[in-house]
Amino acid sequence: MQILDGIKLAKEIKQEIKEAVEEAVNQGKRKPHLAAVLVGNDGASQTYVNNKIKDCQQVGFDSSLVKLPNTVSQTELLEVIQKLNTQEKLDGFIVQLPLPAQIDQEEIIEAINPKRDVDGFHPTNFGKMALDMSTFLPATPFGILEMLDRYNIPTRGKHAVIIGRSRIVGRPMSILMGRKDFPGNSTVTLTHSNTENLSYYTHSADIVITALGVPGFLKAEMIKEGAVVIDVGITRVDDDSEKGYKLVGDVDFENVKEKASWITPVPGGVGPMTRAMLLKNTLLAYKKNTK
Repeated sequence: MQILDGIKLAKEIKQEIKEAVEEAVNQGKRKPHLAAVLVGNDGASQTYVNNKIKDCQQVGFDSSLVKLPNTVSQTELLEVIQKLNTQEKLDGFIVQLPLPAQIDQEEIIEAINPKRDVDGFHPTNFGKMALDMSTFLPATPFGILEMLDRYNIPTRGKHAVIIGRSRIVGRPMSILMGRKDFPGNSTVTLTHSNTENLSYYTHSADIVITALGVPGFLKAEMIKEGAVVIDVGITRVDDDSEKGYKLVGDVDFENVKEKASWITPVPGGVGPMTRAMLLKNTLLAYKKNTK
């Protein structure tokens, strides 16, 4: 068993981005600029956005944070998005999810300028991805592709089983693993909460990518010897530590690692890659804007 080390890879990618920014600035160009919209006081969302701002500082990006109260109206939030859509010298922005109950999330996502949608959630970008056209890929699937690429994990002709069909991870991952490229060219099975006898599919998989959000769901007996296991799930589970909790994935790591050829840890696997790919998408947008 070998570890797919997301922390190590993310550091390498951020260093590459930092060098690209330094080169651009030395040529007299401005810095890339990423903005984030944070609605309310959700602790996990605040931590995530703060980490993104730190990432921007590390690679030399400019960053902006728009904080809005939990009581913000749909109209007010749409006004903020329209300003960001047209703001000069801004390359991309994200609206941190989830949003409060009074907000129509679909309308908010569709209001974002696809050329600044560095999260890759806009229907235009999703459609381009499905048609194998150049676009912003959703950050987590993008990070998984980058991980498979940099660790040179064979995917051509392999059976890839995706667990979970969310629009953020599962569905785009199933499309990308079946694309005519590397990583890709896999035979893909997309499974979900209504799949009967799910272990039948996982046991025949060469690559298992799970994004279910159920701690310890994937057991050792559900995979074959030598499978590549990528764990997107991350859940807080109460324990007796000083923090009072620990972070665990969808995979029963201690037992599954004995059978897997490659496996991602939680934390330290897919998570850091997601953040790195948001920076990479912003750099891609910046390059288009400063051509």
